[in-house]
Amino acid sequence: MRQSSGVRGDRPEEAEDAAESKGSKSTKKSTGAEGAGAATAAEGAKGSGDAEGGTQESDGSGPGDDSGSISGGGPRRRRIGRIARWTALTLSVLILGVAAAGYFYYEHLNGNIRKNKLNLGDKQLDRSVANADGQRPLNILILGSDSRNSKENVALGGARDDADRPPLADVQMLVHVSADRSNMSVISVPRDTRVTIPKCTDPESGKVYKGTERQIINTSLGNGGPGCTVATWEELTGIPVDHFMMIDFSGVVSMADAVGGVPVCVDANVYDDKSGLRLTKGSHTIKGKQALQWLRTRHGFEDGSDIGRTHAQHMYMNAMVRQLKSGTKLTDPGQLTGLAEAATKALTVDKDLGSVKALYDLGNDIKRVPSSRITMATMPWVSDPQNPDAHVIPKPGDSDKLFSLVRNDIALDGKDKKKDDKSPPPTVPAGRKGDIAVTVFNGTGTVVEPPVTGRGSDIAALLVKQGFAKATSDSTPRAQADTTITYPRATQRADALAVAKVLGLPESAVRHSPGVQQITLVVGGDWRTGTTYPKTEGDEPVAEPSGTPSGTPGEQDGKSGEKKGDGKRGDGKGDNKAPESSDPLNGDDKSACMKVNSLNRF
Repeated sequence: MRQSSGVRGDRPEEAEDAAESKGSKSTKKSTGAEGAGAATAAEGAKGSGDAEGGTQESDGSGPGDDSGSISGGGPRRRRIGRIARWTALTLSVLILGVAAAGYFYYEHLNGNIRKNKLNLGDKQLDRSVANADGQRPLNILILGSDSRNSKENVALGGARDDADRPPLADVQMLVHVSADRSNMSVISVPRDTRVTIPKCTDPESGKVYKGTERQIINTSLGNGGPGCTVATWEELTGIPVDHFMMIDFSGVVSMADAVGGVPVCVDANVYDDKSGLRLTKGSHTIKGKQALQWLRTRHGFEDGSDIGRTHAQHMYMNAMVRQLKSGTKLTDPGQLTGLAEAATKALTVDKDLGSVKALYDLGNDIKRVPSSRITMATMPWVSDPQNPDAHVIPKPGDSDKLFSLVRNDIALDGKDKKKDDKSPPPTVPAGRKGDIAVTVFNGTGTVVEPPVTGRGSDIAALLVKQGFAKATSDSTPRAQADTTITYPRATQRADALAVAKVLGLPESAVRHSPGVQQITLVVGGDWRTGTTYPKTEGDEPVAEPSGTPSGTPGEQDGKSGEKKGDGKRGDGKGDNKAPESSDPLNGDDKSACMKVNSLNRF
């Protein structure tokens, strides 16, 4: 498999994410009507009581009037009072009925969503560290399944002989929404990437699938479900996954139809007899089965490899996200209802995401990100030495950098402002080492590697020797890829830098987070041995923190010190953006057009 230099197309399966979020939004409007209905019903009941009270008051005053005049309070007035009461009661029942219908429709949509366990491995990574405002990034794994688990999927997917085999996750991409919701990064991994698939246990059957380093990533879905693919991604990238969403063939078709089609572009006539895709040169709006053909074709674009297919998926999903964000196709209430149905029926999600409300809230988070700050990228890769004609593996260096940028919540477009931890440059000098309390955790375990025994206590003992008499270890299990030092209050930054200095940690490892109670060191999977943090190219050591703006390292420009540091963290020498080998594409790029494979033109 060779890397193509063809014209790029837009980026992947955000569309599912954004589409389902939009569908959830329409549902939320229905449930909002429910609340409004209840409130109106209460007002109706109140009005009924008022009318009744008024009638009673009139009945008790003045003589009867044979003429039936209202002012006389006779039979006509009593009759009007009864009519008012019954009208109010009827309206209340009708309004409550509408509210109940909204509720039952909401429950119906919830019932459409299929749910599975998030992670099927024996271990999973800790959640991402909160920023200075207490916000955490979101990492959602989007999967496209080729399951033939229904007649519709068999008809759409062809290959009826494969109907009983375990499904494959042929589309895989991680959606990273930054902690401050200012940007979004999407990383695709080609389905033919050979990776370490950890041991996974099927939550329904109890079957245990042994770990392996010989299989490609799309087979992980068959090892118990999407939770095994989540565990595989955590092992591959070191990025903790918060949620997953999976969609199948029929889901792609229904979603494309629900939004009225998705615009794409090809630079020549294309026909792929394997997927059935046939388009003339230029721009097209594709929907239904044709949308599925676009997402599945691998021979039609670039060099006919899985990489070209990934780029085509990016183009499709980028265009779909733009349409959903613009809302131009979704002004018809019936279309909104159709989208809600399509989105919920199309999805399998983790249990924490398994409700319309959870999807709606997630959609609101994603909706805040402008499309100009969405970057889609493909994992840099090289041919697999074990099977160079069929498989790829992560490209050393470039893939590490890409994953590190996401782990450290740095935007792939290079437009991030310098990481400011929302506090002024420390004017408080570091305290006496003996007075600085530090808690050390052993976070060296990964999804497949056990933690290094005693690592936390060893580093705590080292700190005590260096004069940090209040350094202690905590045996609570932790697991994260990068070693970090976090501090809860801005005034403790100089103290945290002092700890980093004696350990040889770069400034980028020091972070302000109210999620900790005191200075906290987590020894990550990147530091399994030795007493000094392993230095790599681009590391910028911590200077002696003097406590003044001019003398505090990394603070000369009023920033928090995150501008320099460890190249593994993606912030060495100011190159804080996705490597070119990852083919980054901006979400606002409407000019992209897929390069057609010369062997598949007509």
